[in-house]
Amino acid sequence: MNTEITERITQLRKEMAHEKVDAYFVPGTDPHQSEYVPECWLRRNWISGFTGSAGDVLVTADFAGLWTDSRYFLQADNELVKKTFTLMKTGLPDSVSIPEYLKQNLKNKTVGIDPQVVSIQWIKENQAIFEQKGISIKSLAENLVDRLWKDRPIPSLAPIKPLAEEFTGESHSAKLHRIREVLKTESVSAFVVTTLDSIAWAFNIRGTDIPFNPVIISYALITLEDAYLYIQSEKVSPELEAHLGTLVKIKKYNEIASDLKNLKKQRVLIDPKTTSCWIRDCLSESILHEVRSPIVLFKAIKNKVEQTGMKQAHFYDGIALCKFLSWLEKAVQDKSLTEISAAEKLLAFRKNHPHFQGPSFETISGYKEHGAIVHYRATPESNSTLTPDGVYLLDSGGQYLEGTTDITRTITLGNPTTQQKEHFTRVLKGHIALDSVIFPVGTSGAQLDVLARKSLWSAFLDYGHGTGHGVGCYLNVHEGPQSISSRGHEPLKAGMIVSNEPGYYLSGEYGIRIENLVLVQQEAEGFLSFEAITLCPMDKKLMDVSLMTKNEISWVNNYHAQVYEMLSEEMNKKELKWLTEATEPLE
Repeated sequence: MNTEITERITQLRKEMAHEKVDAYFVPGTDPHQSEYVPECWLRRNWISGFTGSAGDVLVTADFAGLWTDSRYFLQADNELVKKTFTLMKTGLPDSVSIPEYLKQNLKNKTVGIDPQVVSIQWIKENQAIFEQKGISIKSLAENLVDRLWKDRPIPSLAPIKPLAEEFTGESHSAKLHRIREVLKTESVSAFVVTTLDSIAWAFNIRGTDIPFNPVIISYALITLEDAYLYIQSEKVSPELEAHLGTLVKIKKYNEIASDLKNLKKQRVLIDPKTTSCWIRDCLSESILHEVRSPIVLFKAIKNKVEQTGMKQAHFYDGIALCKFLSWLEKAVQDKSLTEISAAEKLLAFRKNHPHFQGPSFETISGYKEHGAIVHYRATPESNSTLTPDGVYLLDSGGQYLEGTTDITRTITLGNPTTQQKEHFTRVLKGHIALDSVIFPVGTSGAQLDVLARKSLWSAFLDYGHGTGHGVGCYLNVHEGPQSISSRGHEPLKAGMIVSNEPGYYLSGEYGIRIENLVLVQQEAEGFLSFEAITLCPMDKKLMDVSLMTKNEISWVNNYHAQVYEMLSEEMNKKELKWLTEATEPLE
């Protein structure tokens, strides 16, 4: 693979010279600005060998760099070909972004892009830098990676599944009405929807075009009178047509370009953050109204049916997790269990429920030093054997018809050290502090993030990732606009769901993370709080009670009592014994 990657970069440079560009930008996203990308568009992976879900590549005549954040530093360091690629770490005090690198190194040069995968906002945010240094952005008619990637997979032809109103809580007719009310308020006649989860939400449809994300490769155009869904014609079924009815016209995926070009002189709403330069160019004769998509907030604030469904999904998931952890305690004694086989066993437990649709992301099954790699993925080469010793980090989730789950538990497999217990307990204290907070309406995640870090900071410890992300309802496991991080400035609102997942990672030794999903709910007039909806014990063997306050001990005992009450009747005799011990009160 090392030789292949080096050869691919060599060939890419030849294509760059042919197109007369001095640099070529390969973002890790796709025409829909997706975080997780279908196989047919994994161009950054193919050209660099890096498989993480976040990262961009820039190639010049004498430099190839991959930019990624702290979740992937160790993974990128392992996967990149050192003689060909330079790892450019983002989010650090001395980090240099791609635009800043261009500013420093490519004065009066030309940067090639594929306009279908670069957002309007990225160009706008960096336009001043480019102009200052005489850097020209050149849109190319063909993606240069595609030109080299001869065996590139074709887009998925998997069927589209309508999602019944019993799960969505709102018909697509009602959703289209809500969207059109916004269009009237914004004085626009059309709205171009480019993000796949927004389209799935608006039309109450789900698919399997991207692993772990139940979405469909598609575009949508919503006007005051009509709605159009652009998909591959092979994916159209009588079931889909019956579901959409006369409210939605189905068109071929590539017809979006000509339809947009026909919106001449019309005022069209687009979201610059998620709309590509190519879409903008198709609308060159329209009047563009650039604001955030109204679907973003509609989707983030779950209705009562969705809230109930998310809790139901976590009930199903809690059963699977507890059965697995009960099994794990015995299975690890055999010394034949590995990171991969453990993840496969957990998946088997989840599959026992008929509403389970698949994992919500690739399971992070990290034993000992692998747990310190924040988004570790076990491979046949790295697959460690679990033994009755050390710390095991398990981050996993499921897609159910009712909702999406995401849970992390850190487990000692035996002989926890004093240091491991202290680190775990400080992470737990941060988790509890965030879960317990009552905050005024209008508060953002950025204002709450410090609560999860305070105990770690007092010991001069920290973690590099955000504390929480939004989660979709049988949709993407990462969903905006809300988050709990230094960059999470969206006010939290009742009905939103967000993760609570502080952690600590000791490179080369172990990783610790404790994650529940929480529902933002109204606590009193003008005030909000969090309700934990994840149901699974936290490892008491890793808790140092001497570091915990009485209130923190009470929180653990109350949470465990709730877990026991909800799940005990679903356990067999051996599992019930494990659950009873796992949830017995701390002294």
